[in-house]
Amino acid sequence: MARKIFQRFAPSQQRLRQMRSLSVLGDWIYEPNLWHINRHSTATAFAIGLFCAMVPAPGQVFVAAFAAVRLRANLPLSISLIFVTNPLTMPVIYYAAYELGAFLLDTPLQDIEFEITWSWLSQRLGDIWQPFLLGCFVIGVIAGLMGYIVINLLWRWRVSRAWQQRSLLRQRRQP
Repeated sequence: MARKIFQRFAPSQQRLRQMRSLSVLGDWIYEPNLWHINRHSTATAFAIGLFCAMVPAPGQVFVAAFAAVRLRANLPLSISLIFVTNPLTMPVIYYAAYELGAFLLDTPLQDIEFEITWSWLSQRLGDIWQPFLLGCFVIGVIAGLMGYIVINLLWRWRVSRAWQQRSLLRQRRQP
């Protein structure tokens, strides 16, 4: 059952082949083992995808794809989960990362008015880059670990529940 749920939300192999940014990686990303859905590959894909989602740089797809191949994780899930950070969630997540990093480094918070301009990036990002990157890294590690643990626990719970239901069904059938 869990496999069917993840297969429903994972992008198809044809859809990934249409992504021009992935064509640079060659045909090795289409290896069948990277497309199987099992407990290990799914939990690892969640860890990779959630960690890479917190990386505040372009190229998250490449990092997630490379990590999925190296760690034998499900490739489509790894890539799909990086979109946890999207234009709607980025400001909240990245501001929380900045606050966490400032707290961990024991630096005072600066009043930040974000603008999508090159001058803002070149002037203001230099003032906050250390707490911001530290916060992104810590949130990424925590999100990745939580994703891995939760998927493992849910998968095991679902399998044990299915075994219990089968056992009860067998008991009812016996005279």
